[in-house]
Amino acid sequence: MPELPEVEVVRAGLERHVVGRTFESVEVLHPRAVRSHMGEDLSSLLDATLIRSARRRGKFLWLELSRKIPGTALGSDGDWAEPTEALVVHLGMSGQMLVTEPDAVKSTHLRIRARLSGGVDLNFVDQRTFGRWELVSLVEDPHGEYPAGVPASAAHIAQDPLETTFDAKAVAKDIKRRQSPIKLVLLNQEVVSGIGNIYADEALWAAGVRPRRKAAGLSGVGVERIIHAAHEVMERALEAGGTSFDALYVNVNGASGYFSRSLNVYGREGRPCVRCETPIQRVVVGGRSSHFCPVCQR
Repeated sequence: MPELPEVEVVRAGLERHVVGRTFESVEVLHPRAVRSHMGEDLSSLLDATLIRSARRRGKFLWLELSRKIPGTALGSDGDWAEPTEALVVHLGMSGQMLVTEPDAVKSTHLRIRARLSGGVDLNFVDQRTFGRWELVSLVEDPHGEYPAGVPASAAHIAQDPLETTFDAKAVAKDIKRRQSPIKLVLLNQEVVSGIGNIYADEALWAAGVRPRRKAAGLSGVGVERIIHAAHEVMERALEAGGTSFDALYVNVNGASGYFSRSLNVYGREGRPCVRCETPIQRVVVGGRSSHFCPVCQR
């Protein structure tokens, strides 16, 4: 499943290519690909809505939507209401958001085709059909990062390390109160969002901490070091375009990420650690595979 860097790559692409456009039509090609208010047709719900911005918190991605103020002409500017709804995009295991010329996507895995103003299509391609589009209301952001609010379905999600108001010290204190292994705490999206299996392993390797260490047994400085390591490794992944192990992750232009070439421990069981050449080991923590160096990580 895409983690924060992959979702941010998609968000940034949507911001460049679809913000400021309006929905002209929506064609749903698979019923599992949508969820909307009380079973209403998504096509009519999105009709003539304006995409105001592309937002993200952790792995959650959404488009802020505005509707035309009644009595104003559709083609006029400045007559859009403040956004009160969001189109949440759940990428699932294999969801792709592709911006193309009209009718350019011929894939049998095309689930939704939306025609936007300016003559472009926003396509949702999803081979494994775990992803979907969902229209939800915006509610007040409990963290104050987004003035228009956050989707109601994501209000319980913690901030991620790349948000401008993220408080590493406060998050570190929360983490230290927990008795679970540090790997599982990092994966808890209500504690810190955006970190998945890949970047948790990479951050723990960078900070020199084993995945089974109890969070409460770590020092405050040690926990902050892990948080900063997660921030750094995800920033590097963003620069490289995300992590991609197959053809199922692409950004909005169809380009695969390639940060997997730079991973230090994840997926490298039995291969030498790049720091000390000790073979990387794999253990299962809470049902999740975890990779670590037995020498570098104490």
